Amino acid sequence: MSAGSALADPSWPSPGRWRPAAPLWLLLPALVLLPLLALLPGLSHGGGWSLVGRFALAALRPSLDPLVLASVLRGLGVTVGLALLGWAVSLALGLALGVLSARVVWGGSRSGGGGAWPAELIRKLLALPRSIHELLWGLLLLQLVGLQPAVAVLAIAIPFAALVARVVSDQLDALPTGRLEALRAAGVAAPAALLTALGPPLLPQVLSYGGYRLECALRSATLLGVFGLGGLGTELRLTLQSLAFEELWTGLWALLAAMLLLERLVGWLRRRWTMPARFGLGSDTGSTGTDRANNGGPARGRSSDVGRRGRELLLAAALLLPVLVVVAWALQVDPGSLLRWQPLPPLPPADWAAVAALPWPTLVGNTLVLTLLAAALAVGTAPLLLLLVRPWPWGQGLVQVLWALGRLWPPPLIALLLLLVLRPGVVTGALALGLHNLGVLGRLLLESAEHSGETREQALLGAGCGPRLALLYGRFSGLARPYLAYGAYRADVILRESVVVGLVGATGLGSQLLEALSAFAYDQLAALMLVYAALTLLGEELSDRLRRRLLSS
Repeated sequence: MSAGSALADPSWPSPGRWRPAAPLWLLLPALVLLPLLALLPGLSHGGGWSLVGRFALAALRPSLDPLVLASVLRGLGVTVGLALLGWAVSLALGLALGVLSARVVWGGSRSGGGGAWPAELIRKLLALPRSIHELLWGLLLLQLVGLQPAVAVLAIAIPFAALVARVVSDQLDALPTGRLEALRAAGVAAPAALLTALGPPLLPQVLSYGGYRLECALRSATLLGVFGLGGLGTELRLTLQSLAFEELWTGLWALLAAMLLLERLVGWLRRRWTMPARFGLGSDTGSTGTDRANNGGPARGRSSDVGRRGRELLLAAALLLPVLVVVAWALQVDPGSLLRWQPLPPLPPADWAAVAALPWPTLVGNTLVLTLLAAALAVGTAPLLLLLVRPWPWGQGLVQVLWALGRLWPPPLIALLLLLVLRPGVVTGALALGLHNLGVLGRLLLESAEHSGETREQALLGAGCGPRLALLYGRFSGLARPYLAYGAYRADVILRESVVVGLVGATGLGSQLLEALSAFAYDQLAALMLVYAALTLLGEELSDRLRRRLLSS
C-alpha cells in the first residue's frame, strides 16, 4: 500500500473514489498563487523598485542616532502600555460577561433551553461590538472625545472583551456539569458552586487564550498608532511616508524585539500555568505500586502543583494591579475624559436615497474577494514555504524571521509599501492582509509541527523518502484538520481586518467607510457599519461550522 493511500483520511469530504491524502489539503489554498502571480505584472507600475531596494538595504543599517533611539523607545513604551491597559480591561470585562452569557450559569441546558434566555440575550448583544474592528472603534471615539490615550485603550477593550466573553461562555458550556450539580444538590450557594466546580478546569483555557489576546493587543496598539492614536505606530507611518527607511527599521527592530520577548514570556507562563505536571514519567514507569503509595503518588504531586500554580497566579495578579496603575498614570489615561464629548460640526440631514444608491454589490463583492484571496494566500503559503526550505538548515530560520516581521508589520504599512510598486485595488489589499496573517499562521504551523509526527517523519526518512515528502506525510498528516480549522477562524479575522486596508486605498467597504468618516456622513457610516457587522457575523457562523466539520471525527 502506498504512503498516500495509507495516510488518506476516509472521513474527509470527498465524494469520488479518488481522495487526496490529508496533508495535501494543506497545500490546496496555495493554488491562489497562480492567479495572483498572473495578475501582478498588469498591476505593477514599476516606479518604486528603487525605493523597495533602499527599504530592504536599510534593514541592515538602521539608524542609531540617539534622538531616533529615544523617540523609538518612547513610542514603543506608549504602545506596550496601551496594549497592556486595553488587554487588562478587556480580560476583566470579558470574564464577567463570559460568565453572564454562559447557559450553565443560568441553569439552562447546553442547547439553550430552560432558563438560559438571559445568556442568549447577552450573547446577541455582544455580537455587534465583537463584529466591529478595533480600528473603527478608535476612529469613532476619536471623533467623539478627541485625541487622547484613553481612546486607544477603550478601542482595544471593547471588541476584545466581547471576543473573550464568547470564548469563556463557550468553554463554560462545554465543561462537564456533574460536580456543579452535586454541589448545588448539597445546598452550596450558586456562586461558590460555580467557582469550585467550573473554575479549575476553565482556568488553563482562560490563561492560554488571555496570553494570545495580549499578543493581539500589542499588534492592535501598533495598528491604532498608524492611524494617529499615538505610540510607535505613528512613528512608523511618518518615517515610511517620508521615506526615512533607516529610522523606520530602527522602530521595526525594536518592535520585533518587544514582540519576541512577549511571545517568549507568554509561552513560558502558558507552559508553567496551564500544562499538567509531568510527575517524572520515566521513573514512574519503572516503579512499583508500593513505591508510588509511599511517595504520595501522582495525586499528591498533582495537588501540590495546583497549589503552586494558584499561589503564583495570585501573586502575579497582585503585582499586575500596581503596574497597571503606574502605566495609566505615566500615559495620562483619564477614564473620565471619555464622558466629555467634544462638539461635533453640524450634521447634514440624512439622505437615505444616497445611501441606497451606493454600489453595494461592488463594495460587498470586493470585500469578500479580498478576504478569500488573503485567507487562501496565508493558509496555503505557510506549509508550502516550509516544504521548499526543508532541505536547507538555514532556510527555516530565514522563514521564521520573515514571518516575525510579517506579524509585527501592520497591514496598512504593508499596503503602503506595496503601493510603491503596485496600483491600489483588491489584489494589493489581499497581499497586505495575506502577508501579515502568513506570519501568524506560519508561526502556529511551525510550533505545531515541532511537537507532532517526529516518529513518522523519521520512519519515512529511514525508508528512503526525501526530506520534503517526509515532512509532508510525516508531520503535516496529523496537522491537516486542526490547521485548516484554525485557518477557517483566521479567515473570519481577515474579514474584520479588511476594513484596515480599505482605509488606505484598497477598494471595498473600508474605503467607503473612510469617505463617510471624512465627510461626517453619519447615515452612510451607520449603514456601512451595519453591513460590515452583518458580514462578519455571517463569516463567523460559516467559519464555526467549517471548524466543527473539520474537527468532528
